[in-house]
Amino acid sequence: MAVRLLYLIFRQVMAWLGLLARGAQSKNAEILVLRHEVAVLRRQVSRPRLSWADRAVLAALTRLLSPVCRLHRIVTPATILRWHRDLVKQRWTQPHRSGGRRTPPELRRLVLWLAAENSSWGYRRIHGELAGLGYQIAASTVWSILQRAGIDPAPRRNGPSWRQFLRVQAWGILATDFFCVDTLLLQRLYVLFVVEHATRRIHLLGATANPSGAWVAQQARNFLMDLGDRATQFTVLIRDRDSKFTSVFDAVFAAESIRILRTPVRAPRANAIAERWIATVRRELLDRVLIVNRRHLMAVLTEYVTHFNHHRPHRALNQAAPLRSLPPPGAPSRLCLRRKDLLGGLIHEYTQVA
Repeated sequence: MAVRLLYLIFRQVMAWLGLLARGAQSKNAEILVLRHEVAVLRRQVSRPRLSWADRAVLAALTRLLSPVCRLHRIVTPATILRWHRDLVKQRWTQPHRSGGRRTPPELRRLVLWLAAENSSWGYRRIHGELAGLGYQIAASTVWSILQRAGIDPAPRRNGPSWRQFLRVQAWGILATDFFCVDTLLLQRLYVLFVVEHATRRIHLLGATANPSGAWVAQQARNFLMDLGDRATQFTVLIRDRDSKFTSVFDAVFAAESIRILRTPVRAPRANAIAERWIATVRRELLDRVLIVNRRHLMAVLTEYVTHFNHHRPHRALNQAAPLRSLPPPGAPSRLCLRRKDLLGGLIHEYTQVA
C-alpha cells in the first residue's frame, strides 16, 4: 500500500512539472473545462465513493487552497476529521463476535416451513409449537429467522392465498354436464356425469338418446341416494343453462341444501373441471373406440371411470388417483411390474409385485 501511494505521488509530481511548460491561457481553459465537468458530475452523483489513495491526495492538497475554495470541494475539513476518527476507531475497536449458539440449518428450515404452512401464526406461536415438539430454541431466534427470510409478521400475511381459498372451497363443490357420443349407426347418445372438484372423482349417472327433464331429475335422485351421508358435505352444484336441467332437477339438490350455480352463457371455462374431463375421456377413450349402442357405451364408460377414479394419476392431486393415495416414499427393493389390460388393451394399468 505504501509503495502504491509513493507511485501515485510520483505520478502527480511529474504531472505538475509538465504544467510548468504550458502557457497560462491553456491552463485557464483547462481549469474552466474541469470546473464545468465537476459541476455536471455533482448533478449526477450525490455521494461519490473515494478510495484510500483519493483521500490521501485530497487531504494533502486541500491545505494549499484558500478558505473560500475549500468550501466548494467534495472533501471538507469535517470530512478529514471524520476520516481520522474512523482510523482511530478501527485501530482500537475489538473485532465483533456474534454471541450465542449457531442455529442448525434443519431447525431454520423447520421454522420457515411452519410459517409457510400457517399464515396466521406469529413467531410466538411458532416458538410454542417447536417447544411442544421438543426443540430448544428462543423466541427471539425464531423472530430473527423470519425477519432474515423476509417473512412479514402474522397480521400482515394473515389470510389464505387464492390457491388455498379455492382448495378449501372445492371440498363442497360438485359440477355436472352432458356430452354426446355418436354410435356406429349414427345414433346420438347423451351422457350425464358429476365430478367432485376436490377429489376429481367422477360419477357416471347414465346415458340416453332422449334426455328429457324427467329423466335428468331421476338421475339426480339416484345420484343423491348413492352419495348417502356424503351429500351433506357438498354445498354448491355447478351446471350450465341447458334446458334439460329443469326446476325439478334444481329442487332435488335444493332439498339437500345444495345451491345451484349456473354458469354464464357460452362460458365453458366457468365449468372448467367438468369440461376437462370431457376432453380427457374423448382423447383417451371415445376417439379410439367405435360405440355400437347404449349398452356398449355404458359398459365402456363404466370400465374407464373405474380406471379414472382408482388408478389414473392427476396433477391436481400430486399425481395420486381420486380414490387411491400414493405409496410411501422410497424406491422399491426390486423392479417387478405387472400389467393389467383394460378395454381390450387400449389402456394399461401397472402394479408393483411384492
